[in-house]
Amino acid sequence: MLSQPWCKAALISSHVSAMEFRHRDYFDHALAIFKATGADPVWLQLELTESVLMRDVAASAGLLAKFKAMGVQIAVDDFGTGYSSLSYLNQFPIDVLKIDQSFVRAIDGSAERNGAIVSAVIGMGRSLHQRVIAEGIENAVQLAFLKLHGCGEGQGYFFSKPVDADRMRAMLHAGG
Repeated sequence: MLSQPWCKAALISSHVSAMEFRHRDYFDHALAIFKATGADPVWLQLELTESVLMRDVAASAGLLAKFKAMGVQIAVDDFGTGYSSLSYLNQFPIDVLKIDQSFVRAIDGSAERNGAIVSAVIGMGRSLHQRVIAEGIENAVQLAFLKLHGCGEGQGYFFSKPVDADRMRAMLHAGG
């Protein structure tokens, strides 16, 4: 990570599939889970792709507004890969833009592959007061570029390959 948000709170991020999001009882089911577990919705972040949000803009905006009213954070996963209008950035209550790894992978330090799209997304996200997370960071050149352009968070193999729950607990306990 570029920053260490886990030191502030234990935010749980959940990727939501199109089928889940479109299910007529999705919100009620989520409410039932919160009630049954006693979990506080402010520690949940829902990740949705642009294509899921754009399928039915009015319905998506209404459902996201309900979740936001509970304190749930909303993230757009794989940002920049969908076929949608940027106008939804103002229509939906988005907290986080997750830059797709295909754009991060293009950063290699050369003039012709300088990460212009990534720097534009970082600037746009910051202007809209959204957190920006770079996905798929694999090397120090990419990390340096992201830091230079003000990206505050990232994920990828440069930091760690996927680990099981026991290893994650040990990493968090040790501070990284």
